[in-house]
Amino acid sequence: MTFEIVDIDPDRVSDLLQMSEGHFADLKSAEILPSKLTKTFSAFANTGGGDVYIGIEEVISADGKERLWKGFADQEACNPIFQVMESLGPLANNYTAEFFRAKDHSGLVLHINIFKSQEIISATDGKIYVRRNAQSLPLSGAEAVDRLKYDKGVRSFEDEPVNIEVEEITNSVAILEFLLDAIPTGEPLEWLTKQRVITGDRPTVAGILLFSDNPQSILPKRSAIKILRYQTKKEAERDFLAFDPVTIEGPIYSLIYDAVDQVKQIVEGMEKLGEEKMEKVSYPEEALHEIVTNAVLHRDYSVASDVQIRIFDNRVEIESPGRLPGHVTPANITKTQFARNAKLVRLINKFKNPPNKDVGEGVKTAFEAMGKLRLKPPQISETDQSVLVVLRHESLASPEQMVMDYLKDEPEITNLIARELTGIKSENSMKSVFYRLRERGQLEQTPKEKGKKPSWRKPATSDDKEPDATI
Repeated sequence: MTFEIVDIDPDRVSDLLQMSEGHFADLKSAEILPSKLTKTFSAFANTGGGDVYIGIEEVISADGKERLWKGFADQEACNPIFQVMESLGPLANNYTAEFFRAKDHSGLVLHINIFKSQEIISATDGKIYVRRNAQSLPLSGAEAVDRLKYDKGVRSFEDEPVNIEVEEITNSVAILEFLLDAIPTGEPLEWLTKQRVITGDRPTVAGILLFSDNPQSILPKRSAIKILRYQTKKEAERDFLAFDPVTIEGPIYSLIYDAVDQVKQIVEGMEKLGEEKMEKVSYPEEALHEIVTNAVLHRDYSVASDVQIRIFDNRVEIESPGRLPGHVTPANITKTQFARNAKLVRLINKFKNPPNKDVGEGVKTAFEAMGKLRLKPPQISETDQSVLVVLRHESLASPEQMVMDYLKDEPEITNLIARELTGIKSENSMKSVFYRLRERGQLEQTPKEKGKKPSWRKPATSDDKEPDATI
């Protein structure tokens, strides 16, 4: 097995030797046993992914701890590491590797990037590890393993049976209205059984959430949405609450629409200081709708906590209980798909005017909607217990400013790059931005070259004036 050898400069070597080990990074000696390395591999794969650098020695001297570059003699010396990684099953296709080589330093340092896995990965000792700060810790007990299964979406709480009579969903207004709209000839018990939201003689969590008239009385603290309005730009504190928290209840179809309507109503009642007077605050309804839909459909229902929507003077925060499932991370969430609650996602899409019209495209749609209003994109982060999405009422820089900022570091810019940078969809609209900058003497077209796309650059005599903010 052969991987690329990358030559790195002294600055990169210095950064590597001074790197802080933490939740997403670990440094290991080349002398470590491959079997011991699998604890780190398991922990990264089961948590959020991370980078392992093998070939960095930590020694104790009179001056304290010191790191030394002591790499492998050649690539073949790392074969035992790759062999043990291949033996870990799902991990075999869940990493990339490269070798670092540096002048005046002996040997090769192996860099392995472990991705967050869709499945649970055990180390060679048979234990399951998770990453906590700079440690790889084994899970202890069946309850901890079950918690990880829910976190990763290997197991979904939506399939758990609920100890309540099946009539709760076979004779509800919610199921009768749904069947009249979607399947007029369907019989509730037969249809719900076929959809596997009835197990034996008990409804499942998914069945209760979708078709009970009042899921919150059966699944308290995990099936409602709390909306809080704070009259501040700072952190959430009770003293800043504008009114008592609003609780939205009902089956999840109406729950989503009612919550979005309530948030929209509150936001539209807010004002911000404009250039000359107070102006109404507005967020794109598509962004609010998609983020709230995701928070309800993809949350971890095993966590006894409601979705929270916190409205501040300058932002809206949507917090969804549970960590991101499977291989999904904040970095790849717009480019990948994984449904923790597959039944909820599939069945709610059968409703008339489903909230998840474009299945798997919700977060991407939210980003696009914010871009259309020239607002900053949603910020997505993950805590130990939840996923937080923040929609800020902060404008992006003007397209002109973004183009000129790009050209501070790059020699030229094409229409395609500029559209990706600014969010402008139309090629002609982007040309208008270039023309305005040209008229102000800040841009010129790059001389045409055969086989090369047209581009723009700063004029050789440009004084790099800041773009006029009024344009």
